Order: sequence, then C-alpha cells, then structure tokens
Amino acid sequence: MGRAKRDDGQPITIKKYANRRLYNTDSSSYITLEDLAGMVRDDVEFQVLDAKSGDDITHSILTQIIMDEEASGGEQMLPVNFLRQLIGMYGNSMQALMPSYLEASMQNFRQNQAKIREAFEKGISNSPLAKLHETNMAMMRAAADTLLSGGQVKPTARDDGATDKEELAALREQMAQMQKKLDELGK
Repeated sequence: MGRAKRDDGQPITIKKYANRRLYNTDSSSYITLEDLAGMVRDDVEFQVLDAKSGDDITHSILTQIIMDEEASGGEQMLPVNFLRQLIGMYGNSMQALMPSYLEASMQNFRQNQAKIREAFEKGISNSPLAKLHETNMAMMRAAADTLLSGGQVKPTARDDGATDKEELAALREQMAQMQKKLDELGK
C-alpha cells in the first residue's frame, strides 16, 4: 500500500461488493475500512466504486470511516458543538460555500500544523506562529458563527479595540483572497 497512485497516475480502484467486502484491484486482495483509513493516512489516492452499478461511493465510504473512528471509543476529534453546527448548515443558503471553505481551512491547518506544534511545545505563546494559529481559529469561529446566523453580525468590542464586525470584514477579505487562489489553482 505504499504507492500514492498506480503506475499510470490514476487512483487505485477499490470495489465494494453487496456483501460489504472491499476489493483492492491494484493488489488483487480484499481489504477492510481500517486498511482504507491507513491508505488515507499514507496519502494513497483511491476511488471506491460499487461493484454492481459502478457508481462512485468514495464519499460515503470516507464518511463511514470517520463514523467508525469517532465511535471507536478512543479520543473523539469532532466536538459535539461542531457536529451540531455542521448539521445546521445542511439546507442553509451558505451550504454551497462550506465544502470549499472546510477544504481550504484543513489545507491551511495541515500546512501550518508542524510549525504550530513546535511553537506550542516550546511554550512560545506570543510567537508569530502562535498568533497565526490564534488568527486561524478566530477566523474559523467567526465564519461558522456568521454562516449559522445567516450573515447577521452584531458588533462587540474586543480587547484590541476592534469590533467583531471589523474583524469579520477582514476575514471576508481573506476568504475572498483564498477563494481567488483556489480558483486559480483549479484552472
């Protein structure tokens, strides 16, 4: 399972049969959801197809892996409040924005993860990296609050003298810049 893609550059095809078994066509072997989770962690690209219909069911399989990870009895990653907010976004007028926002946020987090961990391990809470993390978290909270409130924001004073409304305007500008960069990358 060490290869990121097949030799022809295509993602590995996994077939899911009616008996719920998963078959890796690249290695010609049956695998488990746990094996797929390992492939994700190893950055192995794959696509899961329903063996009978040929439909792409990768999304539902990845969702099932998350459900299994959350229910495994170990430490849960997704807080209840986040799950409630996420569920609340379904059917919301801002729902279409969420996938690209969450993807950009996760990509930004992954890019800065090692730097953030190093800064906190050294106990440098006033370092630029700690402030970057703090800003990223504030941006995510503000965006989620705005999306859930239907775009209505009440200005409140902050410690630094700025209001939430001013901060939100700055965050919107950052989001617009990120969206522009994502659009450019997508071309």
